[in-house]
Amino acid sequence: MTALRLTWVQPEDLLGHELQQAAQDGRAPAAIATRWKNAGGPPAPLRAGASPQPASRYLRLLAEDLLDELEDLPSRSAHREPTELDRIKALCPDWPTARGSAVGGAAGDPAALEAAWLGRAVGCLLGKPVEKLPLTAIRQLAQTAGNWPLNTYFTARGVPDDLLSAHPWNRRSAHTSLAENIDGMPEDDDLNYPLLNLLLLQRHGPGFTTTDVAALWLDELPAGRTFTAERVAYRNLLSGIEPPRTARHRNPFREWIGALIRADVHGWTHPGDPAAAAEQAHRDATLTHTANGVYAAMFVAAVIAEAATGAHDIHHCLRTGLTVVPERSRLAEAIRHALRLAAEERDFDRIVDALHTTYADHHWVHVLPNTALLTAALTHADGDFTASVCRAVSGGWDTDSNGATAGSIAGLLAGSPRALPDRWTAPLKNRLATSVADFDGIGFDALAHLTHREIRRS
Repeated sequence: MTALRLTWVQPEDLLGHELQQAAQDGRAPAAIATRWKNAGGPPAPLRAGASPQPASRYLRLLAEDLLDELEDLPSRSAHREPTELDRIKALCPDWPTARGSAVGGAAGDPAALEAAWLGRAVGCLLGKPVEKLPLTAIRQLAQTAGNWPLNTYFTARGVPDDLLSAHPWNRRSAHTSLAENIDGMPEDDDLNYPLLNLLLLQRHGPGFTTTDVAALWLDELPAGRTFTAERVAYRNLLSGIEPPRTARHRNPFREWIGALIRADVHGWTHPGDPAAAAEQAHRDATLTHTANGVYAAMFVAAVIAEAATGAHDIHHCLRTGLTVVPERSRLAEAIRHALRLAAEERDFDRIVDALHTTYADHHWVHVLPNTALLTAALTHADGDFTASVCRAVSGGWDTDSNGATAGSIAGLLAGSPRALPDRWTAPLKNRLATSVADFDGIGFDALAHLTHREIRRS
């Protein structure tokens, strides 16, 4: 009988990630790391969600104790990277003025929202088969198929067998997301969460609470469709732990990308009001994330809210997003670094290489490298849809998540599904699969109209 190795929750695996998180957020984990190593504890899995073999009962109990000790360590960055909204605002000198949602321009046209939903699906689908693969593998797989610089969906056609053996596609996605296999938009968490947030607004309106988010997940989101911080928070809810502690308790993924991928609906439904979009994203994000993990969701929500007016280019929108991020935080530094690189370097591959050097010590799902890559891709593409999604995916790390958010923003700026190249959208067949039962099989045009209704309620 094969033992079940549930990913992203085993204490012996969480500890290695928590040690990395502690070192990055200004705690002093060296003594605890030494105790773990001396006891024979393994390092964090490099790319998978669980190590191949379960730990002994002794190591598992020790890992649980050490996780709790790490949570109690003081952080040197806490004063400049708070999670509470009032403290975040106090550290944002250019926090945008609340304006109320616009109803004209692109915001008043469901076609722009349809382009945003489609763009999110396209970017996600482009990145799905190469998720978890190293950057060199992504480049080689595309180059041998004659698709570099990346310009369309990945394919196995024309790729040598030895290369496919050395770098197999993501096992969950190859059968639905390679060009030769696409038949509608397959299920993905990068689409499930926007659907859940649309459902959240339908049931509770823009005044929802973090507890409302938690209750909705328990009702509508299968636990097996959660990953990293979301899975830990889900487990914490089932253990009787309430928000916002769900984001902190034995959750080393609280500064990873999960909250960012949930932010789109908050921006789509607050066109022209980035402050309200960011505040709404904060209430969602704090179920699962803290500090930079929360800021990234606020940043994306604000960028999208500004883009939803149809009156600004991508550069203005990104600058607006930066105003809701504490200016001395690591995320603000990552965004500014990406903006500088994209402005100074014409060769995007060199930008990617520089980012991979800067964030070599971060996990491939961590929010800092991924937000930096997203920012650089959008800036370098200068609003072009194909260039935005292809640059975001070609940079590696969390390829489907970065592609999805880049596609959402670039699609919204494009303003209409007709503005998106047919080679991207036709394979989707206006059909989305999802485990969020109310929406399984829905069309992107229908999603646009449902989203547009929520603007009137905001």
